[in-house]
Amino acid sequence: MSAPGARTLAILNARLLDAASDYDGPGAVLVEDGRIVEVIHGAGAAAPAGLEVVDAGGLCLSPGLIDIRVKTGEPGAEPKETLKSASLSAAAGGVTTIVIQPDTDPAIDDPAMIEFIQRRGAALGLVNVRAAGAATQGRDGKRMAEIGLMDEARALYFTDVDRVIADSRMLQRVMSYAAAFNALISCRPADPWLSEGAVATSGELATRLGLASVPAIAERIQLERDLALVEQTGARFLVDQISTEGALETLARARARGLEVAASVSINHLCFNEIDIGDYRTFYRMDPPLRPESDRQALIEAVRDGLIDAITSAHAPAPAEDKRRPFAEAAPGAVGLETLLPAALSLHHEDGLDLLDVLRPLTHGPATLLGLEAGELSADAPADLILFDPGAPVVIDADALKSKSKNSPFDGRRLQGKVLLTVVGGRIVHDAR
Repeated sequence: MSAPGARTLAILNARLLDAASDYDGPGAVLVEDGRIVEVIHGAGAAAPAGLEVVDAGGLCLSPGLIDIRVKTGEPGAEPKETLKSASLSAAAGGVTTIVIQPDTDPAIDDPAMIEFIQRRGAALGLVNVRAAGAATQGRDGKRMAEIGLMDEARALYFTDVDRVIADSRMLQRVMSYAAAFNALISCRPADPWLSEGAVATSGELATRLGLASVPAIAERIQLERDLALVEQTGARFLVDQISTEGALETLARARARGLEVAASVSINHLCFNEIDIGDYRTFYRMDPPLRPESDRQALIEAVRDGLIDAITSAHAPAPAEDKRRPFAEAAPGAVGLETLLPAALSLHHEDGLDLLDVLRPLTHGPATLLGLEAGELSADAPADLILFDPGAPVVIDADALKSKSKNSPFDGRRLQGKVLLTVVGGRIVHDAR
């Protein structure tokens, strides 16, 4: 049975971009009952009778983007963002699956909360809404959450988000328990003592601006601890928002030793560096803080080389009153669902990455990491698709974003790449043609 609103579509005359098969070339995709029924490589395909035809005009057709790190205000802080506004933003940005972070109020730390998020997302009928569960109760780092029951409720992974589990014994217990049923644990590496109170990366700029700062080595120190526990427990592990060259080197060594370790990077750390802070511009206040240009370039090369499994929007809505404060007091983070694709395409236009290398950590990479039936153009895969023009110029207008919060560091920035059509389960959920 097809999902309500599912269409029978023939998307013809497209440039297919499928990182799962490394195919970049002309073709067509046929959709029925919410799934792809046929992928045709080569030009000149005709539509079977009875299918609605979409002429792509040679533009790019790829699997929908999968964003594994999305914060919302629902439940607990709905004025910042609701699941509906986040889903609308995702659809407009070509993101067909979002993974909600568990730092809500209350925290997503039991199966009932996992089910609530997924039911609420499904009822909206926009994009696929999934949830990550907290690793510890209330994200307090002291008592293990109901990881097994949340896994049965289809939580995709487990994390305390921006809170470091400083107690090594507790993290060891979490990893050991999760390893018993192959659940994925995610931590953001940041030594909590070196990082406490920091809003910038240590160096000349932070000193000149008088900002409390954290040395880049704080990320590597914590990552070394985390990876030692991974090696001891055999857990599957995701390094959340890696941001420094030193940590990338540690990650590469761990993989060479055969550890099952993946890594994500935020689009903000791929597009901006610490200089963008400028004259205390709080929309560039991030956590982890923006890094020097050498780290940004190392992250871009890690994407090119396949060391990065997922590029995330790190979507973190904050109202203007939380951003328009002294830099050290401003809320960290930025909205990013609608700007994720054009921002990522800057790696192609400005840094020379192949389009498939850009799209892989936005589609096939996160799908593989999380075991999702998504992220590829193949027969019987869900019809989660985006049609986009990679060269279309866009000027980001934060006020026009569908998010309830407008805290975008890309505001006013000229980018290239426009999402024209977003299809989720065979339903057109965004049409800007």
